[in-house]
Amino acid sequence: MIFQLGGTLLDACVLAVLNQEDTYGYVLTQRVREIVDISESTLYPVLRRLQKDGCLTTYDEPYQGRNRRYYRITELGKNRLDSYKSEWTDYKDKVDQVLLGGKRGE
Repeated sequence: MIFQLGGTLLDACVLAVLNQEDTYGYVLTQRVREIVDISESTLYPVLRRLQKDGCLTTYDEPYQGRNRRYYRITELGKNRLDSYKSEWTDYKDKVDQVLLGGKRGE
């Protein structure tokens, strides 16, 4: 994709993936990569920031003799995701109107 993915949209994508199910970093990276090319080294600071902001929590599960850190969306994270979805719809409608020449809300 040639369009730049801003920090807020990346946050929204991470929260949307985690809203579907708890998951660990590698799987989360793969799911977000379906949307945009991102490395784990880019994703982990996003996860830390979302956790610091209260949008995510973590827990560890044993896997093949090691612990795997899982991420879970919080109620605050779900509320923020809802806000992002609303903002995205408005933004997308405006961009569609300009790029596609359509009327807003069609």
